Amino acid sequence: MADSTLDAFLNSQGLVDDQVRIDVVSVVRQIAKAAIKIRTAINQGALVAAFGQSNGHLGSRSGPTKDINVHVDTIMLDAMRSCPVALYASRELESPVILNPVAGLAVAVDPLAGSADIDTNGPLATIFSIMSIPDAARQDPMKVFLQTGRSQQAAGFIIYGPQLAMALTLGSGTHIFTFSTRLGVFVQTHAGRPIPARAHQIAIDGSNYRSWHEAVRLYVDDCLKGVEGPREREFQLRWTGFAVAEAFRILMRGGIFLDPADFRQGSSRGHVHLVFEANPMAMLVEQAGGSATDTVRDILDLVPESLTDKTPLVFGSSREVARVARYHTEPSMIAERSPLFGNRGLFRV
Repeated sequence: MADSTLDAFLNSQGLVDDQVRIDVVSVVRQIAKAAIKIRTAINQGALVAAFGQSNGHLGSRSGPTKDINVHVDTIMLDAMRSCPVALYASRELESPVILNPVAGLAVAVDPLAGSADIDTNGPLATIFSIMSIPDAARQDPMKVFLQTGRSQQAAGFIIYGPQLAMALTLGSGTHIFTFSTRLGVFVQTHAGRPIPARAHQIAIDGSNYRSWHEAVRLYVDDCLKGVEGPREREFQLRWTGFAVAEAFRILMRGGIFLDPADFRQGSSRGHVHLVFEANPMAMLVEQAGGSATDTVRDILDLVPESLTDKTPLVFGSSREVARVARYHTEPSMIAERSPLFGNRGLFRV
């Protein structure tokens, strides 16, 4: 448990003679301030004008839901105008916005993840990625965002739930901050948060079971056989339908999240936006000692071809993520499982 404020933490991040670090810290500060404004807006629900008419359907990606996304995006974009940010990309915009052409950073944001289910009063989030701008890419704003996730200088998310909380990494561990209404600032509640190595919870949408690839079905089946199965211990299956909420839980308690590609129409390349969602969450997870893959390859090594690229996403406890990859990369071993050894499994821990 820590009691440092976000400002104190940022001031401790080796800012002397490191202009990139200084600029990144400046951006994070403004994102935190914007998050407080965003929470105020979304806490009003259908009462706030940005949601459109109170009788509108808030569960679609148009109408009132679109209105609140645009409103939140405007708050975040305005915050970035006062930062050393050259380029701003958002899920709400078709192309990046040029802010300060001579600045050294680019910011990619999903301003209000989870808004499609806003009518259920579930958690929402802002996801952000901060990266440097290579000289070779400066003349092409789109190209700046088509780097691998390894180019990120910082990443994080703010989750608007029972608590207003931020998960943040500047490349040296993942840290959790919770907003104190008494102090009016974010306070560090977990320093260098490590993901527990051993997983007991699996987050996956079981309603898609029939559409999963064989490797995913076998992995989940083996886990759910419990102490009598090949894993020889109990697992819990859960699904909130919101990756950021699962990421926060995994940072706190461990576990694994799977949103794999499947055989349904439009799902062959996955469902998670690589630039706006998978990359920042993968950086957070890796900095917490976990792993994030597209079931086989590290998310942070993938090269996006466009801002709208999607990917399968598996993240969480490293040993469990590696196990999922083995179910995909060793299909011959899986196929050779005989009934005699059916309750032993392939990959005992």
